[in-house]
Amino acid sequence: MQVDLGNVLDTASAHGVSREALDRLDGRVAAAHDRIERGREAGEHGYESLNLPNSTDPAAIRDAVSRFDDPSAVVTVGIGGSALGAATLTDALESDVDAYYLDNVDPEAVERLLDSLDLASTVVNVVSRSGTTAETLANFLVVREAMADAGVDWADRTFVTTGEEGNLRDLADQHDLPSLPVPDGVPGRFSVLSTVGLAAAALCGHDIEAVLEGAAAQEARLSDSLFDSPAYAYGAVSYALAERGLRQNAMMPYAESLETFSEWFAQLWAESLGKDGLGQTPLRALGATDQHSQLQLYRAGPRDKLVTLVRATEREDVAIPETDLDGLAYLGGSSLGELLDAEFEATEASLAAAGCPNVRIELDRVDEYGLGELLYAMEAACVLYGELASVDTFIQPAVEWGKRAARGLLGGGDFEEAEAVEEKSRLVVE
Repeated sequence: MQVDLGNVLDTASAHGVSREALDRLDGRVAAAHDRIERGREAGEHGYESLNLPNSTDPAAIRDAVSRFDDPSAVVTVGIGGSALGAATLTDALESDVDAYYLDNVDPEAVERLLDSLDLASTVVNVVSRSGTTAETLANFLVVREAMADAGVDWADRTFVTTGEEGNLRDLADQHDLPSLPVPDGVPGRFSVLSTVGLAAAALCGHDIEAVLEGAAAQEARLSDSLFDSPAYAYGAVSYALAERGLRQNAMMPYAESLETFSEWFAQLWAESLGKDGLGQTPLRALGATDQHSQLQLYRAGPRDKLVTLVRATEREDVAIPETDLDGLAYLGGSSLGELLDAEFEATEASLAAAGCPNVRIELDRVDEYGLGELLYAMEAACVLYGELASVDTFIQPAVEWGKRAARGLLGGGDFEEAEAVEEKSRLVVE
């Protein structure tokens, strides 16, 4: 994996970062790296996430799911970090086992999914560290009832990934369910390289050892200089551009297999860095599709965006047939992959010509190893950005407010946040 910062340096925009500015920033990167390493060595909350390539035990994950022979599908019931990391892996990789995620409580979508599945051959993984997440537990109760209605013993088809205590842990003990621990010190959005993110991949037959190997390769690249670490290069440049007014970051992979990765990145970046009036709002795009929808804004709209372009340099390809149609002959004899690469490079150049800073991230392949590299690098980049911005990367107090309000509205306790909902101002136009 490599990160190309050329179009951050060589941009006509006043928001670009000079090489001299990066050299100055590199001294702060060294201090931030030292803090990160101390946090990792002490196993501090959040920093422990960056130890997962070495602390996660893939054999334990495989052992926990080994009782489920040849499932047709796996349904992960979780929300946010309890689902997005796993979905990034399974959506990016081919498998004979279908992977689904109940990460929302839209009743029509939940019912539609359950009606479409052969529940007798489906494995359900319920993921919640606390075992009290309202959306997760509500969806699980619906799934359990659907299994009972279909004559399926839910306890034979379910395992849980949870903390040492709570409702899910009690349920696992009561029904002798297979279970995996959520590692201590690892926030959900940083948990893709743990039991939380890898169990579904293991059930789908993917090489989770290779995911961890790819992550370990990027872990080994962390150093006291951004010029020696792709992860730190990306984190430092993103921070520097945000300080210059580029408060939005459009993540734009040129591979449909990485579309869910953009969703995962959005949670990582937003929930970790959006504090104290600071942060960089993640936008989600897909190349080449969104060249025809969002590129107009990136080039000609407000100069407040960094665009991150991601691609794999090796992939399967499809030849474009020859044609005698006027104006299309130039396509014949090339391939869809060559066309996609041309679109990628043209977009990159067009952004630079318009003074829009952009970063290129390249993987060798979208496979288990490459995904491990990419996911770990983005996590380390995020942690570095947080250190440079002096924000607490690993908490999410704004999210907790909404959770308390929703619980209060449902009768789960007295919360002043629920009272604020009733005080909403209204101006209704019908």
